[in-house]
Amino acid sequence: MYPDVLLLIDGAWTQSESGRSLPVVNPASGETNGTVAHAGRADLDRALAAADKGFHVWRRMSAYDRSKLMRKAADLLRERADSIARLMTLEQGKPLAEAKGETLAGADVIDWFAEEARRAYGRVVPARAEGIYQLVLKEPVGPVAAFTPWNFPINQVVRKLSAALAAGCSIIVKAPEETPASPAELIRCFVDAGVPAGVVNLVYGVPAEISEYLIPHPVIRKISFTGSTAIGKQLAALAGAHMKRATMELGGHAPAIVFDDADIETAVKILAPSKLRNAGQVCISPTRFLVQEPVYDAFVEQFTARIAAAKVGDGLEAGTTMGPLANPRRITAMESFIGDAVQRGATLRTGGNRIGNKGNFFEPTVLTDVPADARIMHEEPFGPVAVISRFRTFDDAVTEANRLPFGLASYAYTRSARTANAIAAAVEAGMMSINHHGLALPEVPFGGVKDSGYGSEGGLEAIEAYLNTKFVSQAGL
Repeated sequence: MYPDVLLLIDGAWTQSESGRSLPVVNPASGETNGTVAHAGRADLDRALAAADKGFHVWRRMSAYDRSKLMRKAADLLRERADSIARLMTLEQGKPLAEAKGETLAGADVIDWFAEEARRAYGRVVPARAEGIYQLVLKEPVGPVAAFTPWNFPINQVVRKLSAALAAGCSIIVKAPEETPASPAELIRCFVDAGVPAGVVNLVYGVPAEISEYLIPHPVIRKISFTGSTAIGKQLAALAGAHMKRATMELGGHAPAIVFDDADIETAVKILAPSKLRNAGQVCISPTRFLVQEPVYDAFVEQFTARIAAAKVGDGLEAGTTMGPLANPRRITAMESFIGDAVQRGATLRTGGNRIGNKGNFFEPTVLTDVPADARIMHEEPFGPVAVISRFRTFDDAVTEANRLPFGLASYAYTRSARTANAIAAAVEAGMMSINHHGLALPEVPFGGVKDSGYGSEGGLEAIEAYLNTKFVSQAGL
C-alpha cells in the first residue's frame, strides 16, 4: 500500500539518474514502508532547467486561469484525503484523524491562495503633473526553492507551493525524506489538475547538499525554509550572500500563560490536547506553561490527569490520541531533556519513559518545579513534554515569556479584557492566541520574530514575499 516515491522533474515522475534510493521507515513499527528516490547533482540541474522553463510559461498565464487550476488541485486533494492520510500516518506516525485533518486543511490553503492569485493588486499613485501616470505593478519574483520538514508533510509544503503558484512563480520543493509519500501525492494533485510541466518540481536527497546547490544557483530567486533555528540561520546567510529573498519559519518555545482569573477547566481542555498534537512535534506547541500561583495547584492536577489519560499507540488504530515520535533521535532527545531536568531538581509528575521496544513510542510527560538552568527551559524539546512553572505577578510572566530568543507562538488565558490586551502587547512573539488556539488558518499571518525567523506563510502577507514591486512612470507623448 505504500509506494516507492519518485522525483517529479519537468512533469515526469522519475527515479534519480544514479538510481539511488533511501528507505522510508514506519515510526510505529520500525519496519521499512518503501523507498524514496535520492536526487543527485544531475537531477537538480534538470529540475533547475525545468523550473526556469516552467516559470516563463506560468507567469504569462492569467491570474484567473492560475486560480482555476489551483482550485481543481484543491478539489482533487479533498477527493483523495483518505488514501493520502493513511500514507501520512504510515510514514509520520500521527493519528489517522490528524493526518486527514492536515490533508483537508491543505485543500483550504490552496483555495485561499487561489483567490489571492486574483487579488495581487498594484495601484495608481496620483502624479504631481498633468498627463503622467504612475503605476505600481506586482510581478512574480521567479523560481522558488522550498525546504520543508517531516512534522507536517503536507501543511509545510502546501503553504509554500500555493503562495508561489498564486504569485506566478515556479518552484522546486525539497520535501522530507522521512515522510515523502504524502507530499508527493499533494503535488500529484497539481499535476493531475493540469499545471504545466516544469512549474512544480519535487526532489529528495541529502538536505545540506541540495540546499547548498540550489540556494546560490542563479535560476533560484526566492527561498522558503521551515526547520530549526540553527539550520535556518545558515541558509539565511547563504541566501543573503547571493541577494536571494528568503522566508524563514524557525523554532519556537511557546509560553502558555494562565492567569489566576482564567477558566482553568477550559484552559486544560484546550492546552493538553494541543501539547500532545503530533506528539508535541509542532513548532507552535505550547511548551512553557506559566501558571499564576493561586490556581497553580489546581491547574497542575487537572492538566497532569488529562495528559496521563492520553492513549498512545499506532496512528492507524482506533482511539489513538498520540502516535509515535517520528524517529529514534526524538526518543533520545526526550530522555536527555527529562534526565537533565530531574537531575537539577525538577519533579516528574507523569510519563518520562519510552514505551516498549518496538517503534518510537514515548509517554506524555509533565515536569514541574523545573529550575531555570535546565536545558529544557532553553532549548525547544519538540516532543510530548510539558514544563509547568508558577509566577506571581504580570511582570514576572512577561519576563519569563520574553526571556528566550524565540518568538513564534504564545498563548494566554484570562477573563480580563485589560489583562488580555496587556499580555498581547507585552509578549515578544509573532503570534498570540488568547482563551483559544486560533493560529495557522490560511487567512491569518503565520510567522515569528527574533530567532524564530521572519516573513509570513499565511494571510495577505504570505504572497508578498513571492512578488516584486515595479514602479512605472509614464508621460503622454
